[in-house]
Amino acid sequence: MEALVVDASVVVKWVYSEELSPVAQSLRTRFSFVAPQLILAEAANILWKKVTRREMSSEEALLAAQLLARADIELASMAHLTEVATSLAIEIGHPAYDCFYLALCLDRNLRMVTADDRLVRKLAQSKSKRIPPVVSLSDIGRN
Repeated sequence: MEALVVDASVVVKWVYSEELSPVAQSLRTRFSFVAPQLILAEAANILWKKVTRREMSSEEALLAAQLLARADIELASMAHLTEVATSLAIEIGHPAYDCFYLALCLDRNLRMVTADDRLVRKLAQSKSKRIPPVVSLSDIGRN
């Protein structure tokens, strides 16, 4: 089974129904997943935002957090990715936390799936030769 680097924008769709959630959920039968440990903090932050916007209750967010903490995602240590992530952030002019996912792709020779279309567009415009293959959730759902 092919492994993909997955980010929080995708895994939250596993536990909260929104646009493209069915596509995100369908990936779970077709791929295995790896992510930097950062994914847990990012997913928790997304859940918190949904509570503050009254999109979900506190109880729902806590249940979603429990499910995500037990999801079948290999959590990769971040220490060895720090230099490459920082370098990529500087090179492409994008926040370093997203670049940890890209650094993991490069480290493991994997592609990444994200629902962050802004990131996908930014990478498509980049002239960097070090950008790994990144596919949007909407595009991977068509395959």
